[in-house]
Amino acid sequence: MSADRKQPQPPEDGAATGAGATSLLLSHARLADGRAVDVRLVGDRIEAVGTAGSLGPVAGGARVDLTGHLLLPAPAEPHAHADTALSADSPGPGPYDVPCDGSYDVPCDGEEVRRRATEAALLQLGHGATALRAHVRIAAGRGLTSLDAVLRTRRSLHGLGELTPVAVPRLLTGAAGAEGRALLRDAVRRGGVVAGGRPDGDPDPAGHLEAVLTVAAEHGVPADLHTEGDDPVWLARLAAMAGELGAGVTIGPCAGLARLPSEVAGRAAERLAAAGVAVVCLPQGGCGEAGSRGVAPVGLLRAAGVRVAAGSGALRDAANPVGRGDPLEAAYLLASQAGLAPEEAYGAVSAEARAVLGLPEVRVEAGFPAELLAVRGERLAGVLSLAYSRIVVHRGRVVARTSAVREYCDSAAALDLPRQARTKRPPEPGGPQAGPVVRS
Repeated sequence: MSADRKQPQPPEDGAATGAGATSLLLSHARLADGRAVDVRLVGDRIEAVGTAGSLGPVAGGARVDLTGHLLLPAPAEPHAHADTALSADSPGPGPYDVPCDGSYDVPCDGEEVRRRATEAALLQLGHGATALRAHVRIAAGRGLTSLDAVLRTRRSLHGLGELTPVAVPRLLTGAAGAEGRALLRDAVRRGGVVAGGRPDGDPDPAGHLEAVLTVAAEHGVPADLHTEGDDPVWLARLAAMAGELGAGVTIGPCAGLARLPSEVAGRAAERLAAAGVAVVCLPQGGCGEAGSRGVAPVGLLRAAGVRVAAGSGALRDAANPVGRGDPLEAAYLLASQAGLAPEEAYGAVSAEARAVLGLPEVRVEAGFPAELLAVRGERLAGVLSLAYSRIVVHRGRVVARTSAVREYCDSAAALDLPRQARTKRPPEPGGPQAGPVVRS
């Protein structure tokens, strides 16, 4: 089932799924509000939440001790690039080397795309993103080869996380755009694919927009447009057309919106809010052409009532060769540079990101989806600062773990610091000698 289709709301009574469902007890976790709790999962739902030590596992169920961990709703990734991920060091023409007519002269290696897309998705899953939306280019000369590769990746990830591709043609208008229009229709007919576009690269951006929204409306799928958002006339046209589309409309990264005069940007933001258009910003860096830089004006958009989510964008490709694809880093940057409170910043990569993807809300309460992230730490601000060790839960089971261990040499400088766990390890050649070990 596509992550972008409407899903049933969580049962208010917290009823678990049917008999025979797997169960998992997350014990002694700390919530963002400071409470220490046990959380029992049955099937893909949270079955019960109680004070720490008050709950036991269902007979035969597993238990995970989350002492020292903060338990949060899992983040989601609303704007990745699956076909170009991890390609920064690839030989030959880069994934962004596209002629003006939107065609590709270099053949596409579908198996190579699938391999990189899978590795990238697993990296982001390890960071905590249990749902991902990834832009994938389609164009004359390559057809749907990259999209088919990412769809294979989605099938291989079943049970680990949800991956939804966005089919992104570059050229859709005029006679030269006929093949792009046909490819976009063919792509969304395959199911579970969002209608996408890049209006900035089309000679007729408004016509490009109309073509994407027309296909989205025909097939009842969301639309997701990759744009700098630096044309207020085009943004006004978008707002006018988006209200007529039944499915959701998302645009990003919209860094160009920050370069407009504040009055012009403010009016554009108000129109987007009235039309229900969501914006995905990319605090970790641009994506697409390597020259694209900057971050959307998050404060201005939020003040106007626009739903703002944060994505990762490029993951070690030509646009950002050091991109991490880490939603917690995106939240950290929103808190440290955009002035958002830690709770607001994390909400941009979790609740807001899930809403953009059309996914149901997650709370650590009975009846809600068991999509959770446990991070070693006691407070959200600390977690965003040093988010090392993580445990990821998707559909009620642990699907990824990341552990970090810091070691210090055994010397006079290694003091008994608060909360420092001092354990001895055998000395390693060239390494810290029998020093204290701190698990992060």
